[in-house]
Amino acid sequence: MSHKRIPKRKAAMAAGGVVALGAAAILLPNANASQDGAPDDAAAAPRTLKAGDASDLASRLAGLLGDAFAGSYYDGENKQLVVNVVPGDDDNVIVQAKKAGAAVREVGNSMTELEAGARTLKSEATIPGTSWAVDPRTNKILVTADSTVTGDKWDRLESTVRSLGPGMATVKKSAGTFKTFVSGGDAVFSGGARCSLGFNVTAGDGSPAFLTAGHCAVGADQWSDTQGGQPIATVDQAVFPGAGDFALVTYDDPATPAPSEVNLGDQTLAISRAAEATVGQEVFRMGSTTGLADGQVLGLNATVNYPEGTVTGLIQTNVCAEPGDSGGSMFTRDGLAVGLTSGGSGDCTSGGETFFQPVTTALEAVGATLGAEGAGDAGAGGQEAGGGEAGAGDRPGAGAGDAADQGAEDDSGPAGTH
Repeated sequence: MSHKRIPKRKAAMAAGGVVALGAAAILLPNANASQDGAPDDAAAAPRTLKAGDASDLASRLAGLLGDAFAGSYYDGENKQLVVNVVPGDDDNVIVQAKKAGAAVREVGNSMTELEAGARTLKSEATIPGTSWAVDPRTNKILVTADSTVTGDKWDRLESTVRSLGPGMATVKKSAGTFKTFVSGGDAVFSGGARCSLGFNVTAGDGSPAFLTAGHCAVGADQWSDTQGGQPIATVDQAVFPGAGDFALVTYDDPATPAPSEVNLGDQTLAISRAAEATVGQEVFRMGSTTGLADGQVLGLNATVNYPEGTVTGLIQTNVCAEPGDSGGSMFTRDGLAVGLTSGGSGDCTSGGETFFQPVTTALEAVGATLGAEGAGDAGAGGQEAGGGEAGAGDRPGAGAGDAADQGAEDDSGPAGTH
């Protein structure tokens, strides 16, 4: 059952950075790199787009193309949005998509068919250790099973996938086990649990607050920015499992500063706004255990069957994470807030799948604002908002050893960026 509570006391929590990570040297200098689109007189050709702009275009085209729209993804090499279209009697939909600046690809499976397949998986194969999401690059449902799905459970999953028909879904095995990542951007603590701060926000009543994973917050009301320290923030709302994995935690001191930024150690990355994820998009993750990691978005609206229950509406990625990273921030090179670490399988040595709560959905659910939409620096977060901190380095992920040292106090609870 989802857990939601709104106590009278509002919490205020400083987003202190405790992780030394690399990649600031690569991440920040390119943050403002220009990837502007083609001129108007070449509107029929695919435009060169930033990933954030591609996400906005994909949302518009989904409404414009209606039933002909079959998903989209970002081609990072060519910096183009690729839109899947189901061919029909009216070729005008393809013309419209091309005029809007997308590269158009004709596919066989409609979104209606793919979504129906996902509903069948939910009703017939909701097995702990499984997940599924639509992969627009293959125009199929990507089904993943962790190492616990064996024997009759594996037979049941394979049988359900076969029942969807040929060309509708693919199944792959994951070596790890799906779990939430409770334990360390910036670390936050409650009792024996450790998680990561996601992004500083402004709550609906104007008070400073931050977002983190819901599975971090459902078992503890008060949070500190140091192990065994005095509480500085109180859980306002939390959802897990169910329709998401997110929580709003308010700072106890209403004067706590909460800048909209991710701490990268000796530098910070300003967060301008929340944005929808796009398949194929490059993303970075901060967590108090493993620091900074990068990867790509693999699927949207993912369903994950954790041992604690089913969570829907997540972002699937190949970004690594470990216990303590739960709740931490996922963001883009140019300062867009995309996700909050939920859980997954594997680690930052062997790799694996990691799932994220979309920030846009969490903000809407809790009534909070972020970045330019919020109240500026008024609010929680102190030194660093949004995830962990990273020291300057040569590549994303440098300094993870320092971060891991700080993860020794992590709890074995749900995985996420804490």
